[in-house]
Amino acid sequence: MNAADDTCAWLDRVRWDERGLVPAIAQEAGSGDVLMLAWMNREALQKTAELGRAVYFSRSRGKLWFKGEESGHVQTVHEIRLDCDADVVLLRVTQQGHDPAIACHTGRHSCFFSVLRDGQWQAVDPVLKDPASIYN
Repeated sequence: MNAADDTCAWLDRVRWDERGLVPAIAQEAGSGDVLMLAWMNREALQKTAELGRAVYFSRSRGKLWFKGEESGHVQTVHEIRLDCDADVVLLRVTQQGHDPAIACHTGRHSCFFSVLRDGQWQAVDPVLKDPASIYN
């Protein structure tokens, strides 16, 4: 992944929302599984392209969030795609740090572990590692 400085035209093509953010979907390159959705600001997207590692913007903390900085579950980015409306980013990643891969703070493979059944959300994917042992 190569990206020049902040004046890159490719960053200007992104349709940022009123807060300067764009949703970013992380998809596992090997399986095609959708792992998570997070947000990126311009700096996060630029750093992701430069480092080849997923960097998001934490809305709750108001700062850059290097995926895996606390958990060790880093996402290596192989490809960055922009949707047809230029308002959603797709990252094709390899999830590092655990086998099988853990992307979710709940200790699951994917953040999309709940299925709507009979009018209720039911967790259908197992916890691969206790979150208390991931986040000290």
